Amino acid sequence: MTDSADQPPGVRFAVLEVAPEPYAVTPVLTARVGVVAPDDEPVHAIALRCQVRIDPVRRGYSDEEAVGLLDLFGPRERWATTQHTFLWQHATAMVPAFTGTTEVALPLECSYDFEVAAAKYLHALRGGAVPLQFLFSGTVFMAGERGFSVRQISWDCEDRYDMPVQVWQQLIRLHYPDSGWVRLSHDTVNALAAYKSARGLLSIDDAVNALLGAAHQEAR
Repeated sequence: MTDSADQPPGVRFAVLEVAPEPYAVTPVLTARVGVVAPDDEPVHAIALRCQVRIDPVRRGYSDEEAVGLLDLFGPRERWATTQHTFLWQHATAMVPAFTGTTEVALPLECSYDFEVAAAKYLHALRGGAVPLQFLFSGTVFMAGERGFSVRQISWDCEDRYDMPVQVWQQLIRLHYPDSGWVRLSHDTVNALAAYKSARGLLSIDDAVNALLGAAHQEAR
């Protein structure tokens, strides 16, 4: 967490918790962000923006996790050059009027699409924490000599938060119980459906398992 002379003196942001939003229609995590203003100076509102990034270098990985991260970073011997902080998402929130301290809920919309780098990374983790970096920006509205004073949040105002992997796993179980989500082309879907029907299988899942079993037998 950092301050700058360009932002209102003493204004700080800290991520207190990240948890699944239980009643959302789509997968959403809610980051609870604490906001501190200087010297009990009244703040009329903050139009808050946040860039949320994943910093993979800040944690270690098991061999099983390394296999799941192969598509993202390559083999372990290349990680020194391939592992870099990468964007997860942009989030916004309006902070209502307060004096001193307050908290705001920052919604983080999540995707389980394995073609998205962040989803692929999160799916590969088995335990520990997800190293997140929150880069805050936006506009602060405070009392001024002629009504409102408008100030920009400094570009270097940030905080780090280690989100337990189980938080992500809980979110996925909530929205995708006993299942996952894979995007396929129409041709692939049609081919799987034809394969399923020709062999009297009950579902696409059974068709995929049959194909995987056949490939495993051929590889022996």
